[in-house]
Amino acid sequence: MTLLSVNVDHVATLRQARRASYPDVVEAARIAEAAGASGITVHLRSDRRHIQDRDVEVLLDTVKGKLNVEMAATDEMLSIAERLRPQQVTLVPESPEEITTEGGLDLTTHSQRIAEASSRLREAGILVSLFLDPDLAQVEHLVRLGTENITGFEINTDTYTKDSGRGASHHLDTISTVAEAGRAAGFGIYAGHGLTRDNVGPIAALATIEELNIGHYLVARAVMVGLDTAVREMLDAMRTD
Repeated sequence: MTLLSVNVDHVATLRQARRASYPDVVEAARIAEAAGASGITVHLRSDRRHIQDRDVEVLLDTVKGKLNVEMAATDEMLSIAERLRPQQVTLVPESPEEITTEGGLDLTTHSQRIAEASSRLREAGILVSLFLDPDLAQVEHLVRLGTENITGFEINTDTYTKDSGRGASHHLDTISTVAEAGRAAGFGIYAGHGLTRDNVGPIAALATIEELNIGHYLVARAVMVGLDTAVREMLDAMRTD
């Protein structure tokens, strides 16, 4: 059964809009896990536009499942990870101008930096995942880096979620092929970006993908029906569509 890690970044986005004490990301994480989520994901950005360092610290003490912290492979972020030691870090590309993460890491250009960052994280006892586009060339570079320090990768589902026509099946096939190649090489396989209750089914049905990371849709849906209901709806869609 595919697991669900709920990204609570945009709960923090609402809070930071007023620099208020609410809504509380820790409370959101508690509700999500109580509703069936296997863990929680947060992105600690260099610009701190939503999640703050203190959020990660408190979540480490309160999340019952896996806490997955997304971050750029910068010295600042790596030092924070080494100090806090979350269960998993997912290395992602980051640009100050972006609204959200716009694509996967480019291992063709940055493999050495990613290798060094992954080594530091594993030495601290942290599981390491990379956010990658569904591109076999990227998986080939990943295989060269090996599984000693990198334990898995998250497939960027953006192109699949943006194509509601016949092309969606092509993107799904590509994701499936990349997932199979990664699993065969010994990596844990995750997926996420732009997934909703309406499009999650075919992705969740791929046996090679063990966990989905979903955030924006769930927080947006929670505005209408509450986070508990939003998470339960998503889990139902993952299991039945």
